[in-house]
Amino acid sequence: MSWNDLRKGRFSQEQGEYFITFNTQNKQTYFNDFRIASIFCSQIAMSEHQHNCIWLTWVLMPDHFHGLLHLGNDSELSKIVGTLKGASSFAINKELKSSCKLWQSSFYDRALRYDDDRKSISRYIVANPLRKNLVKNIGNYPYWNSVYL
Repeated sequence: MSWNDLRKGRFSQEQGEYFITFNTQNKQTYFNDFRIASIFCSQIAMSEHQHNCIWLTWVLMPDHFHGLLHLGNDSELSKIVGTLKGASSFAINKELKSSCKLWQSSFYDRALRYDDDRKSISRYIVANPLRKNLVKNIGNYPYWNSVYL
């Protein structure tokens, strides 16, 4: 699916909640490196502060990111995701003394409905490292957080 296909119909609803996924460029496993993964994780709190949003649940995988995002007033979905990807790329490239393209251009989003079960979605997101056999217990995986779990 092309980037333009992913953007069709995208709408930022104030107080809306979205399931977000974005991938590293060419599915490179940058986040197997603790130092690099930690840099990305620190950008999440900055994203919340800068954009009046809350990352309700998230997990950083070696080659992609999943998150459940709650928009605040005057928050814009594309701007939040774009800034998180851009700021993390800048900080990581600075650390690596590099200029690589860290993230693919697009991202996937699905707006949550009122009756969607946030805890089940959060469990699905957080269980990614278990499904990929990165760990046997999610408590042993350092790159996730959830207000629900």
